[in-house]
Amino acid sequence: MIQKDTAFYSEGSRLEATLYYPDDLAEGGQHPALVINSGYQGFNEFYPKMFASRMTERGFVCLGFDYRGMADSEGEKGRVLIEEQVQDVRNAVTFMRSHEDIDPRRVGLIGWGMGAANVILAAEKAGDIAGVASLNGFYDGERWLKSIHTYDEFQKIVAEVEEDRTNRVLHGESKLADTFVHYPLDPATGDYVQKELSQVYGFGHPTRLQFTESILDLKVQNVVANLAPTPLFLGHGEQNSLHPYDEAVSLYASAASPKTLYTIPGRHNDFMFGDHPEFVLLCDRLREFFDGAFDASASCARTVSA
Repeated sequence: MIQKDTAFYSEGSRLEATLYYPDDLAEGGQHPALVINSGYQGFNEFYPKMFASRMTERGFVCLGFDYRGMADSEGEKGRVLIEEQVQDVRNAVTFMRSHEDIDPRRVGLIGWGMGAANVILAAEKAGDIAGVASLNGFYDGERWLKSIHTYDEFQKIVAEVEEDRTNRVLHGESKLADTFVHYPLDPATGDYVQKELSQVYGFGHPTRLQFTESILDLKVQNVVANLAPTPLFLGHGEQNSLHPYDEAVSLYASAASPKTLYTIPGRHNDFMFGDHPEFVLLCDRLREFFDGAFDASASCARTVSA
């Protein structure tokens, strides 16, 4: 895999990024591309790079980037809003399409964790993405928060969010809190994060409580039908206790697109290692999905031009 550091702007903030090219990419012509998006913490260095290492082997040019405010990307540290990350994803697609060696009709999105919702929202707004793959995400923020908290815990969260909203209006600032104060990690995910992610540059910065309000407002399930006819791939660990499998099942039922539900025999990220058999198999399924989606997009473009 050949890596090229680059950057683009998202609503005025310069976002650090990397273009990943296959080692054997043919010269000339235009190539299929994937914009790979991380989850909550939004770092290119880990999951986007991990997926790119496999997807470039399968013939795709890939782009990974740090969301605004993350690592060395510009933007307010600790400000994490889903709606702003969706803007970052859309702007990453525009940046990818600006390259002469990329086929603008064959650009797809991969989103991991919280990024799984981001890519659906970005594609639904853009309307011209060739294929979307959402992996181990949650798609109704209020439902998800209720599923991982007791009733009393959830009511406390709602009260804290309302207090923070009042504070923002009266004093102009959202409170900084522990990274996972409302996003508690299950033991398996917590162990993985501690061993694999905690050493990533910039990981674990405190997050403003407005983030939780952004989660509560998230209703991907209400708009996923608008994604059609863009093909949708939902991959989810059947034993995922951080983002329960029912999140994918519910979204799949609401989707009107050509859709695929791929069940991964695992949890949230216990298989997320570059050489893990389940991760390699997932990348094979993603290649098949995007090959089909890109063929359909190119065929539709030929039909329209004719």
